[in-house]
Amino acid sequence: MIVAQGTPKLPALNPELDQLCVNAIRALTMDAVEQARSGHPGMPMGMADAAYVLWRYFMRHNPRNPLWPNRDRLVLSAGHGSMLLYALLHLSGYDMPMEEIQRFRQWGSATPGHPEYDPHRGVETTTGPLGQGFANAVGMALAAHLLAERFNRPGFPIVDHFVYAIASDGDLMEGISHEAASLAGHWGLGRLIVLYDDNDVSIDGPTDLAFTEDVAGRFRAYGWHVLDLDGHDRAAVAQALAEAQQVEDRPSLLICHTHIAYGSPNKQDRAEAHGAPLGAEEVRRTKERLGWPVEPPFYVPEAVYAHMRGLIEEGARWEAEWRARWEGYAAAYPELAAEWERWWRGELPEGWEEAIPTFPPSPDGMATRAASGKVLNALAKVIPNLVGGSADLMESTQTYLHGFPAVGRGRFDGRNIHFGVREHAMGGILNGMSLYGPFRVYGGTFLVFSDYMRPSIRLAAMMRRPVIYVFTHDSIAVGEDGPTHQPVEHLTALRAIPNLWVIRPADANEVAEAWKVALRRRDGPVALILTRQKVPTFDRRELAPASGLARGAYVLAEARDGKPDLILIATGSEVALALAAREQLEAQGIRTRVVSMPSWELFEAQPEEYRRAVLLPGIPRLAIEAGIPWGWYRYADAVIGLERFGASAPYPEVYRRLGFTVERIVEEARRLIGR
Repeated sequence: MIVAQGTPKLPALNPELDQLCVNAIRALTMDAVEQARSGHPGMPMGMADAAYVLWRYFMRHNPRNPLWPNRDRLVLSAGHGSMLLYALLHLSGYDMPMEEIQRFRQWGSATPGHPEYDPHRGVETTTGPLGQGFANAVGMALAAHLLAERFNRPGFPIVDHFVYAIASDGDLMEGISHEAASLAGHWGLGRLIVLYDDNDVSIDGPTDLAFTEDVAGRFRAYGWHVLDLDGHDRAAVAQALAEAQQVEDRPSLLICHTHIAYGSPNKQDRAEAHGAPLGAEEVRRTKERLGWPVEPPFYVPEAVYAHMRGLIEEGARWEAEWRARWEGYAAAYPELAAEWERWWRGELPEGWEEAIPTFPPSPDGMATRAASGKVLNALAKVIPNLVGGSADLMESTQTYLHGFPAVGRGRFDGRNIHFGVREHAMGGILNGMSLYGPFRVYGGTFLVFSDYMRPSIRLAAMMRRPVIYVFTHDSIAVGEDGPTHQPVEHLTALRAIPNLWVIRPADANEVAEAWKVALRRRDGPVALILTRQKVPTFDRRELAPASGLARGAYVLAEARDGKPDLILIATGSEVALALAAREQLEAQGIRTRVVSMPSWELFEAQPEEYRRAVLLPGIPRLAIEAGIPWGWYRYADAVIGLERFGASAPYPEVYRRLGFTVERIVEEARRLIGR
């Protein structure tokens, strides 16, 4: 568990110097946005007071080592206000030189329009799509509690820090924040503190156009500790932060009432300041009103640098104190210390692959979701930092780790996470857990509900985080549940996300290989696409080994007498249909090769020579997949796919009526080659 740090001392605020630092943040924001002729100046100007107090006086972080494990984390969920974060990083001595501030929103700069994950510079996550950062912060806080439960020992609180987030009205309107806040309150994440920039302004105008709820009441109902304060009263902010740090059994929401574009004579409290430059004349007037030099732009007094960069010395001291504690811990608990180091290096235990089962041939076989559950449980016994869960579908997705407890309210010794019916939050929380560092995380739901998670999946791919998604019930074979639950377009939609590996294994042994691929990957997410229905487990004595999955596509069955007349390409449950069709085609004198193609992305990463050897040029190709055929024509001359939604009926009938039969494949194959 995470122990209390003790009663914090309120910082000795220096009104004159603090005001100078806060106005430096505002001035840098105005100048950067004005020079870029693009940006959101209002939020950083309004939250400068509260963010400054948090960053300079309460957070423990080290500008010279942004990756120090026990640092406090800050998530700017209101990512449109990116200049607030960039200004704090620059002024306090992170690797954010003035040249980057001056290149705000320009090609190749370290200061894009919305923060993009750059941990070496102090940017903890990519934000901008509102609510995502809020959910990331919940995930980071959950990871901190899980890590503390695993490693902290009496006298050695090596996990002893806070996760902070700055959220906007827009963040708290988005549904993902509701889902994540509910979970954070349920779990009792006492080390999560969110500063809510309540400025009553959104892009369209006053927030009361569409947002009049009792936010404080809502969060109290979620189980949060809530404080209401003037976000421009720095002493009140300090008092609220000190109080929130003492609340160990609940997350805290600090409602900071602020003025958007604070100090602007004509645009304070107006929607115009939300997403556009103030304009040169208004910048001049605002600087004059704040008592700031109009010229030169990007001016920062030396007193501001001296004060803010005091964090360099303080951060080094905080880290040194922690490392001294760590040395004592390592001496007292050498095995735990070695495990800690392995986790943070991202290493998997030696010989972990040997734990993965091999499945014997079986014409009846098993559902690939069932095979995944067996593989996952075998892996959990040898990979202690493998943690995950599902959105109220543990049994259906086979993602429960048997023999291990579940995470619950105030209970963090578990490895099974019940996210409830909250796919959107699950995606954002998994990202936060992965960003935190040492955990390998996964989450499961039905493939059709990947739609609810898509924004989070996209950001995981963008940030190159190795999150694993277990998507089951992968086709019209869902059957009686009908078209609402039968994914048709989802495979194509997921394949459209850059840097996401989509893997649809054909049988139990391909599932085992898919998990190997997923766990080896460190630079992006992997989506495992799995069946509800049983599929045969192929006899690999007669067919190619399942290890071919790692190359994305491989020749599963070769034509019997020489060069093939036809290549059948299939994924998942349709591979068994292709093999059966091959038998009939071969009996009719049509030499047929079958290619199992579980992953386009893995296949595209192979050398051209290999790709041409699998998909022989000049040989007619027919692809079979129970989804829309978009994209398949890069590989095939013809496709048996779906151009409609499914239907409610037993799945064999759905497959038959929609044309996924051996007879249809044989017919289409003969038509393709003109026989």
